[in-house]
Amino acid sequence: MTMIAAMGRISQIQATLQQLSNVSMERVATKAPSGAADVASASASNFSASLSAALGLPAPGEIRAGNGPTGPDVVTSAKKYLGVPYVFGGEDMSGMDCSGLVQTVYADIGIELPRLVSGQMKAGTEVASLAEAQPGDLIVTGGSDHILIYAGDNKVIHAPYPGRTVCLREVYMTDADITTIRRIIPAETGPAGSAPVEMNRAAFTAFAQANSLATGSTR
Repeated sequence: MTMIAAMGRISQIQATLQQLSNVSMERVATKAPSGAADVASASASNFSASLSAALGLPAPGEIRAGNGPTGPDVVTSAKKYLGVPYVFGGEDMSGMDCSGLVQTVYADIGIELPRLVSGQMKAGTEVASLAEAQPGDLIVTGGSDHILIYAGDNKVIHAPYPGRTVCLREVYMTDADITTIRRIIPAETGPAGSAPVEMNRAAFTAFAQANSLATGSTR
């Protein structure tokens, strides 16, 4: 089952569960003690939410951002500053230093980072090695002396030192030279619907139970 199909099916099931919940509430209100209707409603809502969580889909009423910034967006933003001269403490087109470049690039795509390398090197999550780096990751060297943006294809973008400009160049360091690699934007797992959704046993069981409930089938 593809992600698109799963999302369509879960929406149908959620709607059916809500309808069943409404019917149950009416029946409980006339035949059960006070307060039982609330329990029936809560049970249906909780089951629907649990099913969504098991399938990795938004819960009823939940809105998730679907077009947030990506690692390649970071690289695209950084390339706008190629050729800008290195200026210690700078953070605009007139000049910038290494951490000023990083802060400005991420600000361009709506992500706020600390101004100094000492703060930037603690942001996001750590990447184990250079081999696992992805576009947009931050590479810190020399303790906290320098920070670079990994651009993919074994290249980095950085503001080197006085007398130089922001540049794109081949990776020149090894893991032994790197203090930390930080991933600010979670790695992409592929566009929705581009590949089948692999459900684990719990998700499949929840889906099967909900499908049986929604269609009125039993086995």
